[in-house]
Amino acid sequence: MDFSAQVSATEPDWSREKPRRWWDPSRRLLRTIRGYQRARGPFGRILRIYWTAQHRFWSVASGADIPLDSKIGGGLLLPHPNGVVVHPASPIGCNCLLFQQVTITGGVEIGGHVDIGAGAKIIGPVRIGDHVRVGANAVVTRDVASGSVVAGIPARVIPKD
Repeated sequence: MDFSAQVSATEPDWSREKPRRWWDPSRRLLRTIRGYQRARGPFGRILRIYWTAQHRFWSVASGADIPLDSKIGGGLLLPHPNGVVVHPASPIGCNCLLFQQVTITGGVEIGGHVDIGAGAKIIGPVRIGDHVRVGANAVVTRDVASGSVVAGIPARVIPKD
């Protein structure tokens, strides 16, 4: 079964980010980032103050460090957001999945529908292609081609059988 064919790397699935209940820290955190980035017009400054306060609360509640000015494509999933750190200058594509303790440094460019396992570190400057899977605790220091699976320290491409 080819899982990469089921999820788009270019069209965001916004339903993945919709809070399912009131206590849904990861989705609420993403909601604050989206709200802050949308705040414009005559009340934009007031809205940004509101979203900043919300962001601070949900950052503490979720344990994630994702700045308000991050470049994140739609449909991001954070099932366990504790310890997730994203550099604001590192764009993340649509429909990605980040598990707990993931660190993404500056200079990293992540394509669409990239699944990053728990504890993985992506240290830039690197480019991760579309439909890539990064194994748990992998340390990625080189570019990864689209459709690849990488794992290990340092991360190496795992051949498909």
